[in-house]
Amino acid sequence: MLALRTMFDAFRNKHGLGVACFIGFAVFFWALFLIALPQIAMLDYSFRFNLPRADIGGPSDVYTLENYAYFFRGNDGGFNALDVGILFKTLVAAVFVTIIDIMICYPIAYILAHSATGVAARLMVIGLIVPFWVNEILRAFAFRILFGATGMINGIGMEIGLWDTPIDFIRADIALYSGLTYAYILLMVFPIFNAVEALDRNQIEAARDMGASWWRVHWRVVLPIAKPGIASGATMVFMLTAGALAAPQILGGPSNLWFTQLIYQWFNESANWQRGSAYAVILLLVCIGFVTMMMRVFKVSIGEIGR
Repeated sequence: MLALRTMFDAFRNKHGLGVACFIGFAVFFWALFLIALPQIAMLDYSFRFNLPRADIGGPSDVYTLENYAYFFRGNDGGFNALDVGILFKTLVAAVFVTIIDIMICYPIAYILAHSATGVAARLMVIGLIVPFWVNEILRAFAFRILFGATGMINGIGMEIGLWDTPIDFIRADIALYSGLTYAYILLMVFPIFNAVEALDRNQIEAARDMGASWWRVHWRVVLPIAKPGIASGATMVFMLTAGALAAPQILGGPSNLWFTQLIYQWFNESANWQRGSAYAVILLLVCIGFVTMMMRVFKVSIGEIGR
């Protein structure tokens, strides 16, 4: 509380009381009405039975763990391997997409921060940002066309003789992973860029003068500085990938089911908001737990991520 008061006083002294009050009210409204209250309502829903409207508020409307128990034991009372497996597969896919994004974005961020200058740097930034002016759903459909049986990738591959018949990239989930990797690439590039930009080039030159190879320079000099940016970007990419819905719906194969699609089915197709809320809470808690565990493993604090 003291830190918030100190931050408010500093902002007020710099920008005036009116601006500080407006920003404070906007942040309070956003945090309370758009984040906290919906989450509390969903948590409350998750502990209730799916009752007819006439019975809501009556003696049958009591709290229960049935919705959470269903995730583990299903209808027959045995282990619900299907839903648990879908959650596990979603988390593994989110980790995979996050790793691919790190591998792609780290060199881009390094080049943007320490190699590209002037027109080249501006063109790189424009090249990164402009494609994201297109809506996410339209980009997902573009990837479906690109990886389709008659799409450009299959066309080029067959034209140059790499394969004879069209490859089903949709069923193999290659289109899905490619679309998700591209969808959140900016959320990985710019946190790494902000971290690497603070690195003094003299440190790199000193390491090179002492005979260190390029991989050793990055491992011992650049990566320790970039670690908070990588952790911040990885957290955002992982959470958004695990919670993605549009891309799995459009790019996912017929045998592939994302955990968010299960939540969507409970809410919209089964009209069971209580069980859908329980599944959403489970996904949220598992993702937070996984991210927290990874922060401890890689020794990154929440303060470093928030910088």
